[in-house]
Amino acid sequence: MAYRIVHYINQFFAGIGGEEKADYQPEIREAVVGPGGALKAAFGTEAEIVATVICGDSYFASNIEKAGADILEMIKKYKPDAFIAGPAFNAGRYGTACGGMCELVSKQLKIPVVSGMYPENPGVELFRKSVWVVETPDSAVGMKKAAPAMAALLLKVLKGEKLGTPAEEGYIERGIRKNKFYEQLAADRCVDMFVAKMKGAPFETEYKMPIFDRVPPQPAVKDMKNATIALVTSGGICPKGNPDHIEASSASKYGEYDITGVTDLTSGGYCTAHGGYDATYADSDADRVLPVDVLRDMEKEGVFKKLYNKFYTTVGNGTAVASAKRFGSEIADKLVADGVTAVILTST
Repeated sequence: MAYRIVHYINQFFAGIGGEEKADYQPEIREAVVGPGGALKAAFGTEAEIVATVICGDSYFASNIEKAGADILEMIKKYKPDAFIAGPAFNAGRYGTACGGMCELVSKQLKIPVVSGMYPENPGVELFRKSVWVVETPDSAVGMKKAAPAMAALLLKVLKGEKLGTPAEEGYIERGIRKNKFYEQLAADRCVDMFVAKMKGAPFETEYKMPIFDRVPPQPAVKDMKNATIALVTSGGICPKGNPDHIEASSASKYGEYDITGVTDLTSGGYCTAHGGYDATYADSDADRVLPVDVLRDMEKEGVFKKLYNKFYTTVGNGTAVASAKRFGSEIADKLVADGVTAVILTST
C-alpha cells in the first residue's frame, strides 16, 4: 500500500500569483499541484500525494502561529504517513515557512518530514537540526534535480533505512555529531590528507571549519565638518502603510525614501515593516530606530555639513545572506555616486 503524503507549497508554485498574492490565506486541495507533479513521478507507486496545502509567503510570515495551527488542522484530516514541503530553493520567506511547517508537523504528528532548499536560504539555518533539508540549486530551474532527491530521502526515512552521510544522501548537514571509530589513528589520517592536498589529489576533511565573511573597517572620517551623512537601516522603518510592501521577514527588496525637509519621523508618517521585534516603540516614534531628529539637530549645530536627503531601509529578519549582499552593494553604489561621505547603519 502506498504511503500517504501531504505536500506544502506557496502561492507562486500553486500558480495563484506572485508578490501581489503573497497574503493568500491557507487552503488545502485534494490534488497534486505545481511541483507535486515532479514529486509524484519520483515517488512512483511507493507513495501518493493525497493533498496539497497552499499558503502565501507574506501571510505565513505575518501570522506564523495562526497559520501553523490552521494548516496543522487541515493536514490532520488526511492522516498522512509523511509531510513534504517545497522545494523552496533560495526563496527566504518560502524556506522559512517550509521549515516551520515541517518542524511543527514533526513535533505534533510524529511523522517524517522533508524539505528542499538552497544552502543560503535562511530556512536552512533555522531548521536544519530538526528537519531533513535536501540541498537544491538556487532557483526553480533545478526542479528536476530537487524533486527526485527529496522523494528518495523521504522514502528512505519512511522505510526506516539507515541514512548515509549528507554527501551520500544529498541533504544539508544538520550539525549533529556522532562518534565513529577508525582503524587508522587520527595523526595518520591527518598526514594522509595533508599529503593528498599537497599533491592536488581529492580528499575530504573530517572537520569542516566555518567560513566567516570578514569585512575590514573603513578609516575614520577625516573632515566631519564637510561630510555628508546618510542613514541606512535593517530595522524596517518606512513611510506609513509600507508603500513598497517590504516583507516582515525574509525581505526580497529594500526601500528608498526622500526625507528632504523632514526633521522628525512622526507616528503619523512613519512605521516599521519589521516582523522580528515588538513594533510598538518604533511605530510610536520611528526616530528610535532611524534617528533623523537627532541628526537634524547635529546638522544645524554644524557637527557635519549635510544629512543625505534619502534613507534606505529593509528588514534583516531571516533575510538571505545573498539578498543582503545585493542590497548592500546596490545601496553603496548609489551613495557613492551621490557623494555621500559616511553612513550610519542602524538595526533593531
